[in-house]
Amino acid sequence: MTLYPPSGSFEREKLRQKGQFWTPHWITEPMVTYVLQNRAEILFDPAVGAGAFFSTAKQLQRKLGYVPKFVGREIDANALFQAQLNGISVEELANVSLQDFILDPPQNRFSAIVANPPYIRHHRLPAEYKSYLKQLSLRLVGKTLDGRSGLHVYFLIQSLSLLEAGGHLAFILPADTFEGVFASTLWNWIAKQFCLDAVVNFTGDASPFPGIDTNPVIVLIKNSRPQRTFWWVQCHQNETSQLQHWVENNFENINYPDLTIHLRDVAEALNTGFSRPPRQWSNAPTLGNYASVMRGVATGANEFFFLTKQQIQRYQLPPELFLPAIGRTRDVQTSMLDDQVLADLEAKGRPTWLFSPDARPLDQYPPAARKYFEMGIEMGIHKRTLIATRKPWYKMEVRSIPPFLFAYLGRRNSRFIRNAAGVIPLTSFLCVYPNELNTPRIDAFWQMLNDPCIEENLRLVGKSYGDGAIKVEPRGLEQLPIPEDVIKRYGLISSRLF
Repeated sequence: MTLYPPSGSFEREKLRQKGQFWTPHWITEPMVTYVLQNRAEILFDPAVGAGAFFSTAKQLQRKLGYVPKFVGREIDANALFQAQLNGISVEELANVSLQDFILDPPQNRFSAIVANPPYIRHHRLPAEYKSYLKQLSLRLVGKTLDGRSGLHVYFLIQSLSLLEAGGHLAFILPADTFEGVFASTLWNWIAKQFCLDAVVNFTGDASPFPGIDTNPVIVLIKNSRPQRTFWWVQCHQNETSQLQHWVENNFENINYPDLTIHLRDVAEALNTGFSRPPRQWSNAPTLGNYASVMRGVATGANEFFFLTKQQIQRYQLPPELFLPAIGRTRDVQTSMLDDQVLADLEAKGRPTWLFSPDARPLDQYPPAARKYFEMGIEMGIHKRTLIATRKPWYKMEVRSIPPFLFAYLGRRNSRFIRNAAGVIPLTSFLCVYPNELNTPRIDAFWQMLNDPCIEENLRLVGKSYGDGAIKVEPRGLEQLPIPEDVIKRYGLISSRLF
């Protein structure tokens, strides 16, 4: 195999398009150590990339006493050139094929499989490829996974199907593999078919991929009889050697300052989520006991329906067709959204008005509004996916004014926001509606929602991303545990809150 240097640099966006993020040595070492515990003759990597795992296997020769044969798949010749620069010879790469692992997997099985699979989210995959992936999951798992499953999920499924009896697999995956809508189907299948040895999570400061918008998780799986428990680990220190020490000592549960280690029940983790810590408040009330949650308004075309005061005046649109609104989480920096915040945003030229037409026929609207609708048709707004489902297309979604907003995705401290300005939020926020509004306890409820303990419990119900960001869906937020002592702290324990 003769490789040539890449014509361009490995810029971040190019890496993102290919799903390539190189794995650091302090991560590859424990992963390779785990899969080679049985002295496998072949180390298989379905996404070789720059050869980080092969390079680590060579470096571990003194400890292991041998170097396995390297076999793998890779679709990017430039990445394999990078592997040569990292010390993997052309001869050692001779059994690495430039083939798509999903479309053209090996025909034989392996006892040691290790990978950092490409992190390519579903919206970057062609429709035909996604259709093939559905059939793949139906064949291997017995069910089709939700269409929002990323490519890395199918790398895991296919690799497990190639794992020999007694073989070991180590994957590093984004946290959405454990938290997405498909996660329950995926991990129930894995838990019934394989032995889950360990799951390793990382705090934000310890992430192996700083600056990348996902939290990584390592899974160590053995093709043997499923067990009731597994080791759940949280790593607190970047570049720690303690993770490697823990793996090479067969998961010895001693005091590791850089690691938090739990022997955890698989059934509990299936319910809570493998990327989340063990649930501490299983019998606690939840937010859903006291409030309902809805997503904010999805306009389908913010540039047409979400306007500034200047734009409203320019198009001479009737003010009665508009509602005050908020669109971006970064437009609200505190836990209180009042009229002054809106005034400041207007002064900065930020949109703060939602164009909210109803379903009346066009000829019943004022001339300026009809002209604006005609401009929308010329722009093709009426043909957009979401808008085309509306009858008529210009009819906007309706929401009651929520007393509280929740920052749907972010790294902020104040996630629950008091909506003192009476705005309608767009989809960057969730709407939180307490069961009853006319109560003197509403302020105490708001303060309770911003308690640090509640902020921490968001990790139990949300999808985690890089640098501490958490994304929480409406139903997930209703499941947010509110411990009894926190309720009592804010004077809300003596009777029903509302």
